[in-house]
Amino acid sequence: MKYICLIILHALLACEAMAQTSYFSNEASPKHEVRAVWLTTIGGIDWPHSHSAEAQKRELTVILDKLQQAGVNTVLLQTRVRGTTIYPSAVEPWDGCLTGQPGKSPGYDPLAFCIDECHRRGMECHAWVVTIPVGKWQKLGCLQLRKKHPKLIRHIGEDGYMDPEQPQTGDYIAAMCREIADNYDVDGIHLDYIRYPESWPKAKAKALPARRAYITDIVRKVNRAVKSVKPWVKLSCSPIGKHDNLTRFASGGWNARTAVAQDAQAWLREGLMDALFPMMYFQGDNFYPFAIDWQEQAAGRVVAPGLGIYFLDPREGKWSLPVIEREMHVLRQLGLGHAYFRSKFFTDNVKGVYDFASRFDQVPALFPPMTWATTSVPSAPTHIKIEGTLLSWDEAYDSSGAPYLLYNIYASDRYPVDTDDPRNLMAQRVTSTSMSVPEGYYYAVRAMNRFGIEGKPCQQDRDKAVVPRLTGADKMYYVADGKLCVPHEPTLDAKYIVVVSMQGNQIRAFPWTSSINVKAIPDGIYQLRSLGRKGRSHRLGFMYKRSKE
Repeated sequence: MKYICLIILHALLACEAMAQTSYFSNEASPKHEVRAVWLTTIGGIDWPHSHSAEAQKRELTVILDKLQQAGVNTVLLQTRVRGTTIYPSAVEPWDGCLTGQPGKSPGYDPLAFCIDECHRRGMECHAWVVTIPVGKWQKLGCLQLRKKHPKLIRHIGEDGYMDPEQPQTGDYIAAMCREIADNYDVDGIHLDYIRYPESWPKAKAKALPARRAYITDIVRKVNRAVKSVKPWVKLSCSPIGKHDNLTRFASGGWNARTAVAQDAQAWLREGLMDALFPMMYFQGDNFYPFAIDWQEQAAGRVVAPGLGIYFLDPREGKWSLPVIEREMHVLRQLGLGHAYFRSKFFTDNVKGVYDFASRFDQVPALFPPMTWATTSVPSAPTHIKIEGTLLSWDEAYDSSGAPYLLYNIYASDRYPVDTDDPRNLMAQRVTSTSMSVPEGYYYAVRAMNRFGIEGKPCQQDRDKAVVPRLTGADKMYYVADGKLCVPHEPTLDAKYIVVVSMQGNQIRAFPWTSSINVKAIPDGIYQLRSLGRKGRSHRLGFMYKRSKE
């Protein structure tokens, strides 16, 4: 059956403009979906671009704002770089990307800062740990490791690598991950390069099972170290994009299981991994059959293939935007998430990828719940009420063992609020028990534990919900026949009217006219803002769009 589906899929992909056809026009945006990005710190290629602590903080918040506005819900932050770190580790030295001087403290904790800023925006932050490579042979990270653990490091070419066949390698990497889990409120630990290097001497076929066992032993030790401290922290990795040869599609000699002894699908089946981010930087027959394979072998866990958006840059490759558009549409059809490599190509909007992703992911989504990890379900919050524009509720409780709960806020003009519809998800991962909201809607709140499992909703009392006459910046504007009458005359410098989701994601900007066509925008509640030539922005009110049923 999968090959029949594949033939149909390839027929659809034959149309170059497939992403614009009616085949995907009614594609539903799921409530749970991974939308991730790798934020690279090595050499400061994504971040930071300054050696000033305050400039780094400002730059990072701008990046995170852009990611949030494009619907990204997961940031994979490169934390262990090459035997060096971007946090004050008791084990390894500071990476030089922060100050220009390896081993020197930047005067603040970038990992803690990024976690806090991600959480402030309702996004998850996963610590990306580069495992086996430790950098150039004479550079600080490799040099210090060689002095402390000379038997663990192999010299290959100009670089040093931790030896997967030494039991102490797994212990060391697990201790690094345990240090992060112990000291930081991370949502995940993301292992990179958890495999044999390409340049490692080739193994004979009979030696492959033993090699895979060495790598799996490292994964098992990391799992045990992290989960023993915080079982809700997601463990993931980025395997080679093709797991192995398929019956009808060869991997071309470059795959995870055979070429580099990375048995990632088995790690899902054994419960050693919660999620995989396969590096699927391919297109055509090198992408779609292998994406289906990851989906079929997911074992109920999370899979979010990495997309090679760097190939959109003419200096890196010759891809056109429709390549990425098609891949994202098909991944959604398969029920898989997506991840962008890398952040700078994404936020720089190379060939319009950021604009497309902002439209594609304009309806918010939550990271899929870890239903395999716990049976704990939070209680419903109680005593929800709204006074003026302040929505509040009494906290829920949960037995999962995590230190606090998160709250997801839903809003609609219909009662009861449908909390399974992601279009009604107004705010996510809120840690307080109150927030400012627009008047004139019904509200519901659901508690969510750190495993991502939601409890039952607490619905606002229908009889106490007041729909007042709103004025000024709190006024609600309704869409008629797909058109919105623009609420005000523009201020002196205002040139655009911008539709923004309640999560702060910019959906679309329109030149200021008397009415705008919003038919392409999904149903829901949005902010309306002005935008001037100098970047000045003011809230004009709120827009409500609901198609006739």
